[in-house]
Amino acid sequence: MSTHCPTCHGSYDDDARFCPKDGTRLETGVKPPSAAPGAPPFIPPAAQPPASHARVFEPLGAESRATTQRSGTSGSGSAHAPDYSKLVGETLDARYVITSKIGEGGMSFVYLADDTLKKESVAIKILSPALSHDRTAMARLRREADLGGKLAHPNVCHIIRLGETSNGLVYVVMPFVEGELLCDVTNRLRQLPLDLTVRYIADIAAGLQMAHSLGIVHRDLKPENIMISKNADGSERAIVMDFGLAKERHVSPEIKKLTATGIVLGTPEFMSPEQLRGKGLDARTDVYSLGLMAYEMLTGRLPFVGRTQQEIMIARLRSEPTPVRTARPDLNLSAAVEKVLLTSMQREPADRYQTAPEFAAALASASAEGTGGGVLDRLLRR
Repeated sequence: MSTHCPTCHGSYDDDARFCPKDGTRLETGVKPPSAAPGAPPFIPPAAQPPASHARVFEPLGAESRATTQRSGTSGSGSAHAPDYSKLVGETLDARYVITSKIGEGGMSFVYLADDTLKKESVAIKILSPALSHDRTAMARLRREADLGGKLAHPNVCHIIRLGETSNGLVYVVMPFVEGELLCDVTNRLRQLPLDLTVRYIADIAAGLQMAHSLGIVHRDLKPENIMISKNADGSERAIVMDFGLAKERHVSPEIKKLTATGIVLGTPEFMSPEQLRGKGLDARTDVYSLGLMAYEMLTGRLPFVGRTQQEIMIARLRSEPTPVRTARPDLNLSAAVEKVLLTSMQREPADRYQTAPEFAAALASASAEGTGGGVLDRLLRR
């Protein structure tokens, strides 16, 4: 099914995500009718009862894992490897009973499971062989799994357990979070009101700060990795997902000339310039991605355009972002808000906000200009 741009109405390849002409997020198939701003979030499908004769996959110990890797039996190449996409009814670690599949992507299948020990629902990501065989990615995941409860935060979906089965299946256990992905929210509303954008950015920044304080950089911050969930009182909160699951990507010859290794980490549309160049990363790379997200939330498009994805990536390395009031003069955003967004997306890390909370506070303050401080006051009272 092809994708199309709701602005210029052009059609593009299935794997294209943003319009190369104006940066608008592309849509797949026929555009559904827009829902009202107060519409309830998407709720994953209800759990299915587990099969009566579930197989039990036991996690490997360090010694067994080393033996398996040396013998070449791990991963999808094993004759006994399970079908990663059909695990409903299976049991992992004699504890997690998989009840339904709730999503899938290029790097994983996501399942809902019952934790029979704690009597609660969890989400389990079954990693693709491409990711589970990536030693660097697995080292990051193991470190974050070892941190355990230290990463527990209202705005972070942390790793509960990282496991591997005798069949070479690698899985990540996380809290099950009901809600709607931020990318679906922006697709539904086209662009978000300023006060809602400020609130989401504040939540995301709080979650990032917790991770950054522990030396963890997300590396792949994007709307697809943010869940908008409902609190018990009906209010919303943004939750950062998928820490440690950023995948290395080989870049085109055009970009490779500008990088040290020809390999970058993350999703191209939301990568920082230092990511595109393959340089070392710190918390400021997440600040840049957060700035891109805020820009898209407010305008419905990205600040860099080009005829191809490669041109857009090169523009990020060589050009300045399109000012938000130039891209969307109809939104009547203030010069203060525009300045904050441009500062967050500076090419050099030293010229950006140095922490995510600093960016969030600046955006809240700028948004309060001309509104009697309403947005900022509400944030400070939370």
